[in-house]
Amino acid sequence: MRFSLSRRRFLGYTALNSAAALGLTTITTPRAAAQQDSAPGFSPAVVIGTGYGAAVTALRLGEAGIPTLMLEMGQLWDTPAADGRIFCDMLNPDARSMWLKDRTEMPLASFLWFGINRDIERYTGVLDRVHYGDMSVYLGRGVGGGSLVNGAMAVTPSRSYFEEILPGVDADEMYGTYFPRANAELGVNHIRPEWFETCQAYKYARVSRKHAEKAGFATTFVPSVYDFGYMEREEAGEVPRSALGSEVIFGNNHGKRSLDKSYLAAALGTGNVTIRTLREVRGISRRSDGTYALTVRRLGTDGSVLGTTEIGTRYLFLGAGSIGSTELLLRARDTGTLPLLGEEVGRGWGPNGNVMFGRANHMWDPTGSTQSGMPALGIDAWADQSVFAEVAPAPAGTETWLSLYLAITRNPERGHFTYDAASDSARLHWTAEQGKPSIDAAKAVFDEINRVNGTIYRYDLFGDTRAFENRFTYHPLGGLVLGAATDGYGRVREYPNLYVTDGSLIPGSTGVNPFVTITALAERNIERILAEDL
Repeated sequence: MRFSLSRRRFLGYTALNSAAALGLTTITTPRAAAQQDSAPGFSPAVVIGTGYGAAVTALRLGEAGIPTLMLEMGQLWDTPAADGRIFCDMLNPDARSMWLKDRTEMPLASFLWFGINRDIERYTGVLDRVHYGDMSVYLGRGVGGGSLVNGAMAVTPSRSYFEEILPGVDADEMYGTYFPRANAELGVNHIRPEWFETCQAYKYARVSRKHAEKAGFATTFVPSVYDFGYMEREEAGEVPRSALGSEVIFGNNHGKRSLDKSYLAAALGTGNVTIRTLREVRGISRRSDGTYALTVRRLGTDGSVLGTTEIGTRYLFLGAGSIGSTELLLRARDTGTLPLLGEEVGRGWGPNGNVMFGRANHMWDPTGSTQSGMPALGIDAWADQSVFAEVAPAPAGTETWLSLYLAITRNPERGHFTYDAASDSARLHWTAEQGKPSIDAAKAVFDEINRVNGTIYRYDLFGDTRAFENRFTYHPLGGLVLGAATDGYGRVREYPNLYVTDGSLIPGSTGVNPFVTITALAERNIERILAEDL
């Protein structure tokens, strides 16, 4: 699929680059700046967040000529540091890696039981890990949200499972219109199979494919928003390395089509969208005239609060993700600023059945010292075993004989959030026992792969002796479920002109990496909202 540089995207890139060069926390075009300046403290539309659903919404609002302000808690990642790179890699993490942490918190905590996390300077870095007892959630912080830190796997869910999880959504429309639209705007592309079979970067994936197929399990290539053409040039030594340079969870310096290069650039290019960074929305209330008031903190890069302001808007779109959007509405309901919000707020949360684990390969099955950080292959056992397993990289820069997987499973367990007044934050209710169905599903597949290939699990990867790690998720979903906390298009019940446009709409699971589904659903919803409400 061709990913073109339109005039609109070019204008958006110009705005992004100008803001970065000047060290600004406001990203805009002259036209959008004039609109904002004409009504200080008020914007006709406000979008909270800059992730997938938020980015779709802002683009379509901007195209419709509606002045729109986006508020992003993280910073714009567009300025090289002293080492000449915007992002750091996984092998040499520094302050850029984590959001306001004193130490990195990587998914793999150890190797051969030696800890691999490092002390870092406290800074508003690109990856956050939010802890809730038996579950932690990884979040992207910055302009582009999760698109900055994910593995770029752009997977459309099976139609039958989509119809199961969102029965009120017209699947014909989704698969005929909105999924194709999302894939085109995101710049989804496919690996060239001939290159995959010979390149060193995916030796690790070919080893896993061989073992899976020997045990009777099918594998499938996975579409991506990482430019596979660029990756081929990386391996040929023609361009700087990113996916092949151990750049994954802390951002990619080259090759990745994150949202700041797709939807957000196009949104800025409409001339109607402004992004303000390092802005944390803490409160939402409704004024007597029906508009909404937001309490917004301005943050420093050390996490300090530099000031607090109020911003008004007529149309408010929550795109802060499953965690952020849910917390905002829970706080508003339980502190009385939006008292009519119902019991469904905070319900239907799930980790997309995530479970990570590794297998120890034989000495004659090396996985390669150079591994692409962008997965391109999955073991697809969904139809029979309800397991889709990413063949994940372990880009250590040396041979490890490790096959690593992030499995997505069908887990019917759901958690819920409540508001904790003492900490002024949302509290997730989820137990380790609720994650057990995910482990059982993954074991059913990989016990057989191990048996047939004479291999075993690795027990040295998660800081103790557990083979399976299901205490974190990269795919938080739910909390403001479509058709429950909202109507069938993300309109929040009892509050006109208040909308949800992110992964909190999806009830806990998509069966695959969820960002394409979030994007397509946002395209569907904003099209209806523009036609009927605005």
